[in-house]
Order: sequence, then structure tokens, then C-alpha cells
Amino acid sequence: MDYAIEINNISKQYKGFLLDKINLNIPKGSIVGLVGENGAGKSTLINLILGISKPTEGNINVLDCSNTSKEFTDTKQNIGVVLDSPCYPEAINVKQINNIMVLTYKNWDKEVFFEYIKKFKLPLDKKFKDFSKGMQMKLSLAVALSHKATLLVMDEPTSGLDPFAREEIVENFIDFTRDENNTIFISSHIISDLEKACDYIAYIHNGKLMLFEEKDAMFEKYGILKLSKKELETLPEDAIISKKENNFGFEVFVYRQRVNRGFTFEHASLEDIVINCIKLNK
Repeated sequence: MDYAIEINNISKQYKGFLLDKINLNIPKGSIVGLVGENGAGKSTLINLILGISKPTEGNINVLDCSNTSKEFTDTKQNIGVVLDSPCYPEAINVKQINNIMVLTYKNWDKEVFFEYIKKFKLPLDKKFKDFSKGMQMKLSLAVALSHKATLLVMDEPTSGLDPFAREEIVENFIDFTRDENNTIFISSHIISDLEKACDYIAYIHNGKLMLFEEKDAMFEKYGILKLSKKELETLPEDAIISKKENNFGFEVFVYRQRVNRGFTFEHASLEDIVINCIKLNK
């Protein structure tokens, strides 16, 4: 299998925090979602991938290039980046950003850029400082998608957007990876967006990678049962991940393969799975 990103035994030490020996390979042509609580290390990992910060140990290859090498400057031409706090000069507008990007990216496509600007309903002459959070994120996405990048690395790209805008942007992600050479690595707290788009999910907790699985395999692994107290007592203890009592009995989150035959499972959403993985590790 070919990988767009290869993370090898990466650690990053800060005062009071350690990103600890992360090993993670992102397959080319896939959309990989990164989830975890605030402060778990998601943004730290993204900064390491982009070469914004340097690791305490380990190495990272991005698009077959070490991100500490001189050649990585050229490789960045093929990477589209959306960070949770877009960094454009406050006084410039969309037209001026286009003029800057023409000089920044060898493969900058002005027509594609303004198609996205029109699609996202962004004003051409309004100053960036007067953009709402949602407008800023849309502008960052328009830039990331307009220079023929083969890898998108994004930190909370749908943050601050209304549900309709998020749906539109998620569809753009899916369209982008219809080309099997294109890859997306995305961190988000909006797990429902990841469920719609992602092929794989990585879960990071307190600086450690706890899980990396295909999304569909996760749905096969976990399930929800709605049971009476008597039915609950028949479940093997090692099948139960969590349970909560309600007016109708118990809702139990379980490992499907450890449950006796005869029970009817309800679908566990990706959010159900992630929340229960977090509970497991607290």
C-alpha cells in the first residue's frame, strides 16, 4: 500500500504534555479523520506533519519526502492546508489573496479559486478582518483546493459553519478523493462530518494514539443493545463497554462479537463509538 503520510515513532515534549511515540500511516486516496478531546495532541500532530514544529524524536515523510529535508519546500506545493485559525493579513480582500497566491503556488488556478469563491458566496472586496469565522474557513478551503494539491491537511475545517455549509464542504472532500491520488487528513470535533466522509478514524488520547481503524470495521465491531434488567444480566461482562439506565431499561454499548446470539443490535454512530472509546480511556 502507498502512503501519503508516514509518521514514524514521533514524540514531542512540551512542559506538562507529551505526544508519545505516534506511529501512523495514511493511505493514499483515503480520507482519515483524527479525533480526541481538547488538549489530546491533535493540533500538535498536524503542526509536526506540516513541519511547523520539530519533533523531540522520530520522523515524518509526506508525499514520499522527509518533512525536514530541503526538498520539502517543493513538496509543500502539493499540500493544501486549512488551520483552525486562518492567517491572512487583516486588511486584504479576496482579489488581493488571489494575487498573492499566484506568486506562491506554481500550479495556482485562478479560475478554480473564483469558482469556489462564488460557490461559497464570499465577497470580493470585503477585508479579511471583517469576515465571520465561517467565511474565513471557506476562504481557507478555497485556497487549499485551488492549487492542484494532492494532499489536504486540515484542522477543524468545518468549525463555525452552519449545517448546510458543512454538508457542501464535506461533499467537496468526497469529490476531491474520487481521484485515487488525492488524500485528506482532517482533525475535527464535528464527528458527524467525519462519519459522512472518512474511510479511517484515528483516535488520540493524552498524547497517545489509541485507535486507528477503518470506519466500516468499527461499525462491525461495536453495537448498541436496548435491554431489560433481566436481559442485561445474561450478557458476558467482557462484552459490555458502557451502559446507562433509562425509563425503558438499559442502553448498552457492546463489542458485537462477544454478545450471545439472539440479540438485535441497533446501529452505533461514529459519535457513539468515539465517546465510548474516550470513556474507556478515562
